[in-house]
Amino acid sequence: MTYPHGEPILICGPTASGKSALGIEIARKSGGCIINADALQVYDTWRVLTARPSEADERAIPHHLYGHVPTSQTYSVGAWLRDVTKVLESIDRPVIILGGTGLYFTALTTGLAEIPETPNHIRTQGNEIRNDSHGAEFIEYLTKHDPETLAKTDTDNPMRLQRAWEVLEATGRGLASWQKDTPEPLISLTSASAIVLNSSPDWLNARIAGRFDNMVAGGAIEECNTVLQYGWEPSLPSSRALGARELIAYLRDECTLEAAKESATIATRQFAKRQRSWFRNKMQDWQQVSLDDQTDISALVDRILQRSDIS
Repeated sequence: MTYPHGEPILICGPTASGKSALGIEIARKSGGCIINADALQVYDTWRVLTARPSEADERAIPHHLYGHVPTSQTYSVGAWLRDVTKVLESIDRPVIILGGTGLYFTALTTGLAEIPETPNHIRTQGNEIRNDSHGAEFIEYLTKHDPETLAKTDTDNPMRLQRAWEVLEATGRGLASWQKDTPEPLISLTSASAIVLNSSPDWLNARIAGRFDNMVAGGAIEECNTVLQYGWEPSLPSSRALGARELIAYLRDECTLEAAKESATIATRQFAKRQRSWFRNKMQDWQQVSLDDQTDISALVDRILQRSDIS
C-alpha cells in the first residue's frame, strides 16, 4: 500500500496520556484523519467512560472506527484489522492511527494470522469458564494440550487465556501454530512514524484521578445507567470499559459513589501500568516520547510532521 500524503503516523500510549489531543492537533495541522486503535472506544455505548473524542471533535476532524460496534457484540483484533484496511483504501489524506490497545498495533505492524472466527457456542462456553475459574481452567487445559501457546501467553490475563483456549477448541490447532503462518503486516514500521507515549507514572496517575472525576461530572453515571437498563452483561468484552463495573455497583446500591470512584481510579492506574509494561516489552523499536504539562505540543507536532514527510 502506498501513502501519497506521507507516512502514516502511529501514536500509542496508556490511558490518560494525552494521545487523543496530540492526534487531533496533528490532524488539524496536516489536514489528516484519525483512525481508532482502542479496543473499547469501538463500542457505541461508551463515549464518556472511554474518553472517546467529543462530537465536536468528530465534526471538526474526520474520525474512523469510533463507536461503530454494538455493545452486545464481540469485536476481535482481526475484525479491527479488516476495518482498518477498508478505511485506508477509501481515504485520500494523511493518516493518524492512535489508541492504547497494544495488540491492535502489533497486529497492524507485524501481521495477524488469519484464524477462523470462533463459533458462538464456544465463545459462550469460554465466557462461562473464565467467569468461574478466572483463567485457572484454561491454564490447566493448555498445559496439557497446547503448552507452546501457553508459554507465549500472559497467564495473568484471563482474556488472552480464553482466546488461546477458544482457538484450539474451534480449530483443533493451537494459536502459536496459527501464528507461524502470519502474513505480511498491513503497515510496516519501516514505512510509518511510530510513536509511543512514555510519560512519568506520577504525572499519569494524577491525570487519571482528575479525569475520572471529570467523567463522572460529564455523564459517565448516566451512560452506565443506560447500559444497566438495557441489560448489563459483565462477560462481554465491552463491559471491560474502565469504571463501568464500579459505577454500575454504585447504581445498584452496592457501594457509595466515592468508593466507586476510588476503586475505578485504582483499576485504571493498574491498567495503565500493564499498558506501559506491554509497550516497554513489545514496542522497543518505536520512538519514545514523554509528555507532561510543560510539553510544547505545537513544537512536538511540527517535529512529528517533519519526520513523517506529510504533505
